[in-house]
Amino acid sequence: MKTVCICFEVHLPLPVRWYWPWEGYSSPEMDKYFDMEKAFQNFTHLEKDAEAINRALADSMNNGGKYAFDISGIFLEQCKWSPGTLDSFRELFKMGAGLIASPYYHSMSPLFSDSMEFEAQVDMHVNSLKSFFGMKPAAFVNPELLLERNVLGIVKDMGFKCFISEGSSNLVNGGEPAYVYENEIPTLLRHINLSEDIERRFSDRKWPGFPLIPEKFASWIAGMQGDIITLYVKYDALQAHLQKDTGILQFLRDLPLSLAQQGIEMLLPEEAAGYFIERELPSLHSKKTARYGMHNLLGNHAQHLYMHELRSIGKELDDHSSNDNYKKLRNIYRYLQQSDILLEMNAEERRLGYEKAVNNFSILSDLKRALKEESQ
Repeated sequence: MKTVCICFEVHLPLPVRWYWPWEGYSSPEMDKYFDMEKAFQNFTHLEKDAEAINRALADSMNNGGKYAFDISGIFLEQCKWSPGTLDSFRELFKMGAGLIASPYYHSMSPLFSDSMEFEAQVDMHVNSLKSFFGMKPAAFVNPELLLERNVLGIVKDMGFKCFISEGSSNLVNGGEPAYVYENEIPTLLRHINLSEDIERRFSDRKWPGFPLIPEKFASWIAGMQGDIITLYVKYDALQAHLQKDTGILQFLRDLPLSLAQQGIEMLLPEEAAGYFIERELPSLHSKKTARYGMHNLLGNHAQHLYMHELRSIGKELDDHSSNDNYKKLRNIYRYLQQSDILLEMNAEERRLGYEKAVNNFSILSDLKRALKEESQ
């Protein structure tokens, strides 16, 4: 029987603000480096539709649907602005939805040579999910669907049942990522085209596949070879489609029924990992990948230098005692690891990417100044 695994990434980044050093040196604070007003606006914009989206997902689950959610630690923090949003997710988990763990700060800590920071953030995320939802996640995904071999053994040792990554062409060599793959931990690969039919193209009236109805989508999947199709979709994309009134909520409600008519079952990631015999894919052991390619994260000198500076700051923090001031600096340091910051430095508009990089390095420089003053 062919199966489908559908996962949603629930995350809103904490935006970096434009930092002007000539404002004067002062103690590092969150609102000095991050645009908290913009973060609040972004959250309230999503929050007003989250209840309707989650209600549609609940209806879908009543129709036989199964879904898993990667809810970032940063998003969990933002839910203090609207506890009702968190309640609407709790209802889904009570109905049997799955949880996916990741580094708490949606960070690039998996790329650090020392795994201590990565492990600490994963523990933070797991503990937060247990605290908010009373559940321990069984599946794991890195931000930007990053495949980094150095952390796979750690993920397995932490008790996770499966790992989700990008199904990029350098891994599957032109084939379809439609199996559970043999790795240090059973691995599912995102089907890029089908995921983006929902995430990016659903509302595009110029797209040849428009309108995307459940029956059509289910027939596409039924015509494919393989065991399991893994879809990984950004949750806020559902809201973008909702704003354009293109039927996304009804699509979600009816999708399980259309899949069932084609003999296709929906599974959670950890269920899929134990359901199928794992297939060998040699490229998993020799290559890296991430959403849309590693070049998006580390494709220019500014991004490489930013990662180097983060590692340098992390080492300095580790070398000092963890008094209250250092705890505050470490917290800021972790927010500065967000994958979104690296992605912005690779903007399609090169000048904007350059300006973002200059701004980010100004912030890192000020944080290093504060660290130096603290150690004196």
